[in-house]
Amino acid sequence: MMKRPLDMKIREFFDTYRKNEYALKPYLIKDGKPHPVAIVCPGGGYRRVCNFIEGYPFAKKLNKMGCHAFVVYYRVRNLAPYPSPQDDLARAVREIHAKAEEWNLDLRGYSVWGSSAGGHLAGSFGTDAMGYPKYALPKPGALILTYPVVTMGDKTHAGSRNYHIGAYASQEYIDLTSIEKQITPNYPPTFLWWGDQDETVDPVNSHMLREELERNGIPCLCREYKGVNHGVGIGKGLPCEGWFEEAVQFWLEHR
Repeated sequence: MMKRPLDMKIREFFDTYRKNEYALKPYLIKDGKPHPVAIVCPGGGYRRVCNFIEGYPFAKKLNKMGCHAFVVYYRVRNLAPYPSPQDDLARAVREIHAKAEEWNLDLRGYSVWGSSAGGHLAGSFGTDAMGYPKYALPKPGALILTYPVVTMGDKTHAGSRNYHIGAYASQEYIDLTSIEKQITPNYPPTFLWWGDQDETVDPVNSHMLREELERNGIPCLCREYKGVNHGVGIGKGLPCEGWFEEAVQFWLEHR
């Protein structure tokens, strides 16, 4: 079994033991010009927020591609039960819109990004029951979902489900929080990718979501990468390298 590098262990330590509360980290392009806005929800199984893999690197790359970025630290662990993380994401969107003029934000068709459990959070933001309509917020131009947790049913990631709704949630609650059960024609255009060798979140999660997006006529671009496991982030040097640029292009085309 391959050992994790020391720097990865240090990053995981800080991601796990940072203060468990809502926070919003802006990554702004300070040139005095308006730029498109991406809101990023890192993963972590609703146990932590993996900023060093799926937050900070995404934000810095978005900046290089001409986009403002914001990383959302949502509540996790004992504070993760639904709808606390969804409330936190909605709070972030509301705060970002309130700062549009001050921060030179072009919020037309803003995007919401999410990886793993953060993908569940970002994906839930597109639904009527858990997302932007519920909070009376503007519809995103696109969702960018990276190897997401989708269902809270049998094929879920057990840790995410246990923290978010509990191991013994009712079927009604499972259906409410399962994104594939909540897709309507109001759902935003979606870029979705996953690896076929994902050993953490069963790829069937993404398969179910793709099926429902297509059934409801939602513009979507779905990519499955051979030989790719979970938690690879930007994926430099892997078969998925290039997904990030394709996702940004998809988003900007649907703004």
